[in-house]
Amino acid sequence: GLHKKKKMTNKEETKKSTVNANGVPLFKSSYTKQDVKLDNEIVYEFGGPIGVCAMMTGFPALMYYFWVSLEFHQGKLYYPESYTMEGLSNFFWNEYIAKIVEAGLPNLTAAKIYLGYALLSFIFAWIMPGPVVQGLPIPSLKGKRLNYLCNGLYSWYAVLLISAVLHFTGIFRLTEIIDNFGPIMSVAIIWGFVMTTLVCISGYVQGTNHRMSGNFFYDYFMGGPLNPRIGPVDLKMWAEIRVPWVVLFYCSLSCLVKQYELDGQVTAPAAFMVLAHFLYVNACQKGEECIPTSWDIFYEKDGFMLIFWNMAGVPFTYCYASIYLMKYQLTTGNAITHSLPYTIALYVALLGAYWVFDTGNSQKNRFRMEQNGSFIVRKTFPQLPWGHIKNPSYIKTEHGNLLLTSGWWGIVRKPHYTADLIMAISWGLITGFGSFLPYFYFCFFVVVLIHRVSRDMERCAKKYGKDWERYCERVPYIFIPYVF
Repeated sequence: GLHKKKKMTNKEETKKSTVNANGVPLFKSSYTKQDVKLDNEIVYEFGGPIGVCAMMTGFPALMYYFWVSLEFHQGKLYYPESYTMEGLSNFFWNEYIAKIVEAGLPNLTAAKIYLGYALLSFIFAWIMPGPVVQGLPIPSLKGKRLNYLCNGLYSWYAVLLISAVLHFTGIFRLTEIIDNFGPIMSVAIIWGFVMTTLVCISGYVQGTNHRMSGNFFYDYFMGGPLNPRIGPVDLKMWAEIRVPWVVLFYCSLSCLVKQYELDGQVTAPAAFMVLAHFLYVNACQKGEECIPTSWDIFYEKDGFMLIFWNMAGVPFTYCYASIYLMKYQLTTGNAITHSLPYTIALYVALLGAYWVFDTGNSQKNRFRMEQNGSFIVRKTFPQLPWGHIKNPSYIKTEHGNLLLTSGWWGIVRKPHYTADLIMAISWGLITGFGSFLPYFYFCFFVVVLIHRVSRDMERCAKKYGKDWERYCERVPYIFIPYVF
C-alpha cells in the first residue's frame, strides 16, 4: 500500500543534518576567533634560534658519529684517547672526519638509489588511484579544507612489486642498500637541507609563509608554509608517509637479504626487525586517509624539523638495530640469537603493541573524520578489531570540538604513544645488550614524545579551558593506567 511520508520538524531536520550514522555530531563551525588566535601564536620552542641552530648542525653530526660507530667499531661508541687539544684533534680528524671521507661521502650510486626512489614515490603520489579526503578546517585559510589524494597503499604495493622484480632479475640487488648505507645517508642529509631550502624559498615567493617569528634560523627550522604543494601532491604528507618509513623498511630488508646471502639462513632477530618495519610502513599506507587530520598535517609548518627528519633522520637512525645485527655477524662470524621463550615474548609484545598502535590511531582519526564529515569505509589489509568505535562517548566542548573518551582513549590520553614506545624498546631488546645504538630510537622517542605531549596539553588547555579540565578528570592517566 501507499504510505504517507512524515514531514520532519525543523528540530528533527537539524538533528539529522548534524549527526552522522554513528551518532557523532558533525562539526559545522569551520574555525573560531580562538582558533585564529592560537594558530597565529608565536612561542619560541627548542631553545629558540640558538637551540634550533644547534640541532640543525648537531643532528647530521650525530648521525655520522653513530654511523662510524656501527661501520668501524661494531656498534660501540668511541671516544678520544685523551681530552687534550692533541687528543681531541686526533679524534676529530682521524677517527671521525677521515672515516666519513673513507666510506661515507655521497656518490653516484647512492644518489641513484635514494633520489631515484624519492622521485618514483613522488610520481606514484601524483598518478596512483586512491580516495580523496578533506583535511580539517585551517584557520589561516579562513576555515578552508584541503583535499588529499590518499593513494599510498597502491604506491606501496607497486614499490614492493618493482623492488622484487629488480632484485630477482639482478638489475638492482637489495643488498646494494646496506653496502652503500653511508653514502646513501649522506645523499639523504644533503637532500634534507636542499628540500628545506626550496620549500622555504617557495613560501617567500608565493607569499604563503605563516606564523613567522622574524628570525631566519628559527623560521627555517620550524618552516614557513603550512601546506606546500606540487599539483595534487601535498609535500608535507608525501615527505611524512611515502619516504621515511619505506626507506627504513628497505634498510632492514637489505640487512636480512645480506644475512641470507652470507649464511644461507635468516635469524629470528633479523626477521623480527623486517616484520616490525613492515608493520609500521604498512600501517601508514593502509590508513593514509586518517593522516590529514593529524597534528603534523593540520598545524605544523613544513620546515627543517619535519623535512630533514623525514628525509634523513627517520630512515637512517631508526634502522640501527637492523644494521647492528648485521655488523655484529660480519665482525664476529656469529649471528645474534636468543632463547626461544625470550624471542617469543618479544614477538608477542611487538604484535600486541602494534594492535594497540594501529587501532588507537584508527579510533582517534576516524572519530575526527566523522566530525569532519570525511569518514570513508576502507577494507585495506589488515583491518584489526576495535579500529572503529560505534556510538562513542565524548565530551562536547564550548568550542564545538568533541573530545573522545571511548576505546583506548577512554583508558589513557595517549594510548598510541604507549604502544609506540613498547614497539621501540622491543627493537632494541631483540639485539641484546651489546650496544647502545639499537636503543637510540627508544631514548630519542621518549624525549620527542614528552615534548610533543607537553605542547599538546598546553595548547588544549588554552583552547578548551574548563572542558579540558573535565576531560582530564574523566581520563586522568596519560600513558599507563593507574601509573602515569
